[in-house]
Amino acid sequence: MKTEYWGRIAYADAWHRQAELFEELVAAKQQHLPYCNRLIFCEHPHVYTLGRHGKPANMLLNKEQLLAVHAELFQTDRGGDITYHGPGQVVCYPILNLEDFHLGLKDYINLLEEAVIRVCAAYGIQGQRVAGATGVWIEVGTSRERKICAIGVRSSHYVTMHGLALNVNTDLRYFSYIHPCGFVDKGVTSIARETGCEVSIEEVVKKLEYELRDLLERRMKVS
Repeated sequence: MKTEYWGRIAYADAWHRQAELFEELVAAKQQHLPYCNRLIFCEHPHVYTLGRHGKPANMLLNKEQLLAVHAELFQTDRGGDITYHGPGQVVCYPILNLEDFHLGLKDYINLLEEAVIRVCAAYGIQGQRVAGATGVWIEVGTSRERKICAIGVRSSHYVTMHGLALNVNTDLRYFSYIHPCGFVDKGVTSIARETGCEVSIEEVVKKLEYELRDLLERRMKVS
């Protein structure tokens, strides 16, 4: 399993690059050729992405207003509704053959959530799951329930692309321009907001990479 660090990259460029790697892995798998599973980490400039079944009405800005806040909007092929990516957010795109890890799609999403929950715990934050909603949340079941990590994936032939976006030092004002993930009654937060101080992006990437590798490698050992 290979890790790649793409730095800050335009969403469209990252989408095309991961799509190429995704198609290469699918083709190699079908033709019984060697291939490489990948964990890709990056950041994006301000951008909103709308999933396959997302509702355009959850984007609250028009084209002129988007330009004014220096953001773009993309229709994408992942699951989920609308979300925001921007500086200070760790994005991870695992391109994996789930069969190598004995994982179905539901268990895979659970694994992504578990990795983020572990990273949050390292900063004294209790991340949790919400029934019926992917991602990682804080203070679940209270009036202050808020999301710290969004998850949206695409899977074909048990090969994945897209992934997760963990708010680290993210400018949370950008979430006020949408109904995040289609929710109108839940808040959004970040590691910096919860801890009260800015956190090293590089440090969070290393912690997340470690947890993902640990969880995935344990699954590889399952017979």
